[in-house]
Amino acid sequence: MADTRRVEIKNLSKGFGDKVVLDGISLHVDIGENLVVFGRSGSGKSVLLKCLIGLIKADSGEIYINGKFIPDLTQNELNKVRKNIGFLFQSAALYDSMSVRENLEFPLKRLFDFSQTEIDEKVMQTLEHVSLTEAVDKAPSELSGGMRKRIGLARSIITEPELMLYDEPTTGLDPISSKEISALILELQKKLNMTSIVVTHDVTCAQIIADRAIFLGDGKVRFEGDMDSLSNSDHPFLRDFFSHNIINEQEN
Repeated sequence: MADTRRVEIKNLSKGFGDKVVLDGISLHVDIGENLVVFGRSGSGKSVLLKCLIGLIKADSGEIYINGKFIPDLTQNELNKVRKNIGFLFQSAALYDSMSVRENLEFPLKRLFDFSQTEIDEKVMQTLEHVSLTEAVDKAPSELSGGMRKRIGLARSIITEPELMLYDEPTTGLDPISSKEISALILELQKKLNMTSIVVTHDVTCAQIIADRAIFLGDGKVRFEGDMDSLSNSDHPFLRDFFSHNIINEQEN
């Protein structure tokens, strides 16, 4: 595997019962690159992310992160790899029983041996990245949807991961908040030199973020290229997908 690659997947397959979700998928992500993954509902986008970090075991294929063959790792070895990976879930997945401060402290206390002073500094520095230092002692229930996404993003990056995985980062947000979150993801990726894989239906988000995009269909990578080549394609399948999603965004 080339030294420039953060992630490489070869011939990855995963099924559930009789349904094949991923059917021999191969892709790579270079260090510092933002790869956007498109596809209709049920096309395996989220399954791909979960297979990548070992939350779901693939049926066959090869997965490498930083040159490490993920399927062969012990649980302890896998946990070490995961320390360098951030994951932003659709719902932001904040603990409602914890304050913002406690949510951000959680991965630091679980994964690292920092002093409380070091933890306090990292919490405030990370909240500065997402422009929400004033929310540090608020409960998640006191935050708007956009603010919850920002805090979820802050918690994901507080460990300074090399690789960030985003599962529909703008779902449920109004168009203005969606653009703000997308711009923030790009800004943080450049500032922290992270590699990112972004699963999304949001064409505007992808246009802001993507260095390269792929489209999953029927369990396979059907198209790959930059956003201009995908969104302006004459292929009926792509044209239908992008025109439909652009119309939905305009209506929202």
